[in-house]
Amino acid sequence: MEELEPQSVLSMDELLDAAPEHVSMADAQLQAVIEAMVYVTEEPLTLDQMAAVLQQPAQRVRVALDSLVAEFEKPEHGLAIREVAGGYQMATKPEHHEAVRNFVKSLKSPLKLSLAALETLAVIAYKQPVTAPEILEIRGVQGAGVLKTLLDRKLIATAGRKDVIGKPILYKTTKDFLVQFGLKDLSELPSLKEFEEIRRMAMAESEPAESEPAASEPSEAEAPAPAQET
Repeated sequence: MEELEPQSVLSMDELLDAAPEHVSMADAQLQAVIEAMVYVTEEPLTLDQMAAVLQQPAQRVRVALDSLVAEFEKPEHGLAIREVAGGYQMATKPEHHEAVRNFVKSLKSPLKLSLAALETLAVIAYKQPVTAPEILEIRGVQGAGVLKTLLDRKLIATAGRKDVIGKPILYKTTKDFLVQFGLKDLSELPSLKEFEEIRRMAMAESEPAESEPAASEPSEAEAPAPAQET
């Protein structure tokens, strides 16, 4: 069997730079090009981005995209094109997750989050924007180190400061959070129980989770400061 060359991941700027000035193509060709674009891009691709790259009316692109989504919904396809975080992304179908997950686990160790990080991320997702003291009140454990981990992994970001004494930093989830969990927007957040289960299934490994940070971990003021809001 002929080996397929590895696919390179293109940035959105590269796609836009490569956009031709005038494009005339049949419906089937337009659909094929959209499929290829969604496949090679790393982040969800929006309808406006596709229309701009292809120099086609947004409505025509939407019709072609809807047809493509319907085609991939057929049971003979293991992939689906889903609306995620305001754009479209190709992903494996839920019914194949277990088989694909086992295959991926055999290739490399998956990213792991500690139980403390899972709990903190859940609090932020459902209570955002929320401050570190408010997270502490809910969890009962200092979590500056956990917040730094979530910031480093771009699952949360700062959202200004709360207008109260001390002006504590507010935290919110990010677009990367939506992509990681395959959510269209925050209205699709699962229940708290489902939240943890989804995260465990996506990131799980047989090794024990990292231990809870000690209550004496540095306060928010002592932790490395997040980037200033612009």
